[in-house]
Amino acid sequence: MVYGLLAITLILALISIIAAWKGTSKDLRHNWHQPLAALALGSFTYLYGTWVYISIQGKYLFGAVLVLALLAGLLRKRREVSRRAGRLIFNLLITLIFGTMSILYFTGTTGKPRKAALSFPLKTGKYFILQGGKGLPTNFFHISYRGAIYAIDIVKLNEFGNRATRIFSPRLEDYGIYNDTVFSPCDGRIVRTRDENPDNVPPSRERGPSNTNQVVIETDSFIVFMAHLKQNGVFVKEGDVVKTGQPLALVGNSGFSLEPHLHIQVHTNSHTGLPWYHEEPLYPEFDGRSYLLFEVIRPKRVNMVNEGPTSE
Repeated sequence: MVYGLLAITLILALISIIAAWKGTSKDLRHNWHQPLAALALGSFTYLYGTWVYISIQGKYLFGAVLVLALLAGLLRKRREVSRRAGRLIFNLLITLIFGTMSILYFTGTTGKPRKAALSFPLKTGKYFILQGGKGLPTNFFHISYRGAIYAIDIVKLNEFGNRATRIFSPRLEDYGIYNDTVFSPCDGRIVRTRDENPDNVPPSRERGPSNTNQVVIETDSFIVFMAHLKQNGVFVKEGDVVKTGQPLALVGNSGFSLEPHLHIQVHTNSHTGLPWYHEEPLYPEFDGRSYLLFEVIRPKRVNMVNEGPTSE
């Protein structure tokens, strides 16, 4: 699936660049709809494209080339174009579909979500939202799993803008985020931990969601679930009271996971005794800012808490 999505990204990028160049080189009085369609397709590809599997730099390069293609077309000698109703309808349909998807990238389909204020739980570096967003369509892979409508998956980028040395390396150490320390994103109490499950060898995830190493933190107003932690890599135990910035665990690749990453989801704490994942999902906000699918995070430096966990 990942290879297929990457191929689609590259094909759509090429189509939008060619369409932009050709569209602006024609008489815009009669051909305004073609560059408009190219821009809508290009915006969709820029926002939703799986560039990170090559390098996030490819996204920025594509955006620059698309703009240059539009300008190059404008500088060419204008060519007359025959008026065809079919071409007009097709281009307007492309504009409607991909323009709507580009708008929904920012707005989502869930209205204005309630947020949970957290500190970013990883150290200084460059991180990336591999999955996430305001529900559909950006958070498609989380939408049906245990109330995870606003859940996010975080990976780490290296100096080349990649999250690993290969698209899917079987070596866990080849992934930038593997073995990173996870810090507590809030003050709270540890209500669940697991770290006995072995890490998957990418891209296998045969062990499934029931074998996920995890830490669950409870506060008075919400509950934070962090998963796919490293085997034997959890530092805290159930009942511990933790502070923001306190080391909790190491990032791994346990459970239903294709590659090392940190999964985070937040739910309200209604104190009714319901399982945490049946509570209302909240949209995580890190250090005063919320993030969308395929956005880069450059976090503030984490202030580590030197004192160890305490038990009530």
